[in-house]
Amino acid sequence: MKISFIGGGNMATALIAGLAGTVTQASSIHVVDPNADALERLRTEYGVTTAPEIGAAVAASDVIVLAVKPQQMRDVALRLQSQLEARPLVLSIAAGIRGTDLSRWLGGYGAIVRTMPNTPALIGQGITGMVAMAGVSAAQKEAADSILRAVGKTVWLDSEDAIDPVTAVSGSGPAYVFFFLEAMQQAALEMGLSKEQGRELAIATFTGAAQLAAQSGEPVEVLRQRVTSKGGTTHAAIVSLEAAGVKQAIVEAMKAAAARGRELGEELGRDG
Repeated sequence: MKISFIGGGNMATALIAGLAGTVTQASSIHVVDPNADALERLRTEYGVTTAPEIGAAVAASDVIVLAVKPQQMRDVALRLQSQLEARPLVLSIAAGIRGTDLSRWLGGYGAIVRTMPNTPALIGQGITGMVAMAGVSAAQKEAADSILRAVGKTVWLDSEDAIDPVTAVSGSGPAYVFFFLEAMQQAALEMGLSKEQGRELAIATFTGAAQLAAQSGEPVEVLRQRVTSKGGTTHAAIVSLEAAGVKQAIVEAMKAAAARGRELGEELGRDG
């Protein structure tokens, strides 16, 4: 499978690291990016081919992965219009860019899979929400799945409307975890533990609890209740969190993220 990446940033690098030598040979991966340093790093570390501009290697690809910033997507898509004669799968990992808009910028091209990965893909622990446009074949859908499974799990969606909620839950989700970890570490420091102790305790606790939830099969509510003895230390903490409205604040924050995703799609999709 010949795969071209337009953009060689962090997420593209994570995908290349997972793909090279597994899903396809490194020599079958091509990266286009104007940043010469990024291209040199990718050539040296993974053995891929590179170029500063879109050219013949992209036109010969089975899959073209669009890994540029959302604001750059329209210009990139317009330049790609003349490179689609081989009918490749176009796979977008950009936030906010709707499939209908991308198709329009590509001259009505329909073999598009829109995805929303997240940053744990950098260590092979990501999860990606995916939706296939009408022009995607069964083989192309499988190819898209194999590419994203190289860096974690995949969840296929029935409708593109579900991408914004996925963005709110998993795309933006790592930031919520880091935010909570920040608070745990701050509390540890204020209560007399060292910075190093607070970091180790907080991260290990979060990691362990997440793994317990993943392996248990029981609702997280039940797992929480088992740790929360009435009148105990955990109960005091939960009562304080509930009094502060933390759970509802998290729900509202995630709804705000989904709403912003929809707004971005509308803003970036306006091109006259």
